[in-house]
Amino acid sequence: MEFFKIVKVKTNEESIREHLTLSALENFSNEIFPLDQPQGNEVEIGGIWGEFTLNRAVIKGGIRFSLVECPNALCWTITTGYPPERNSVVIHLTINRKRKHPEFLEEIEEFLEDHSTCLEKFFSDSHQE
Repeated sequence: MEFFKIVKVKTNEESIREHLTLSALENFSNEIFPLDQPQGNEVEIGGIWGEFTLNRAVIKGGIRFSLVECPNALCWTITTGYPPERNSVVIHLTINRKRKHPEFLEEIEEFLEDHSTCLEKFFSDSHQE
């Protein structure tokens, strides 16, 4: 399944890469928190779904995060400069299932809403391109 959230702020991929790091999770989420110091491109996190290793990778247009041990293979990207909204930030989240329990889907929507709110505030406040 896939989910999209459009954040109506203007920034660039360099700013996304610079500010949305594993040591600055508070810039883009209230739903996940570090349990340890980042080790390279990974950090142990806690959140609504339990404890996981969060991996961060640089991709075209921004970054990709994945929950390494997640049985749903949950991952999400935060990008700009490409469709479906070239002049906004796009959050694209996927899981490896065709159907899930409605409560889990609600949690995903809440997760995306939280990310959207945090990113809008962060990039609107002081980190324009």
